[in-house]
Amino acid sequence: MPPPDRERDAFQYAIWRVVPSVERGESLNVGVVVFCRRRSFLKARTLLDSDRLRSLSPALDVDALARHLDGMVRVAAGDPAGGAVAQLDQSERFGWLTAASSTIVQPSPIHTGLCDDPEAVLDRLFTRLVA
Repeated sequence: MPPPDRERDAFQYAIWRVVPSVERGESLNVGVVVFCRRRSFLKARTLLDSDRLRSLSPALDVDALARHLDGMVRVAAGDPAGGAVAQLDQSERFGWLTAASSTIVQPSPIHTGLCDDPEAVLDRLFTRLVA
């Protein structure tokens, strides 16, 4: 529980999953993105387990997937190397990063909570859900 002098703010997060074959329905959590509007916080973290991914899909191009996820992390960070989407405001970038799509990387539904330290939330979620 946070100290009484620290204000808690709403945050949202989604898990990024790799779904190599929609038909088989198997997935592997590969990242988390956390957004806290009041603290101007938007950050993502990813981790690829190449061996597990190849066990789900031996033909999967893990290097291309890693580049794709790196681009998504850059978009979250607002890094110009993330392209035009990375230049949008944080709320629009979070919407783009959590939009449902039919690509191999699919976001979970958006979850919400309260926190006093969004960086610590990202660390906790990443450790629990991905790493």
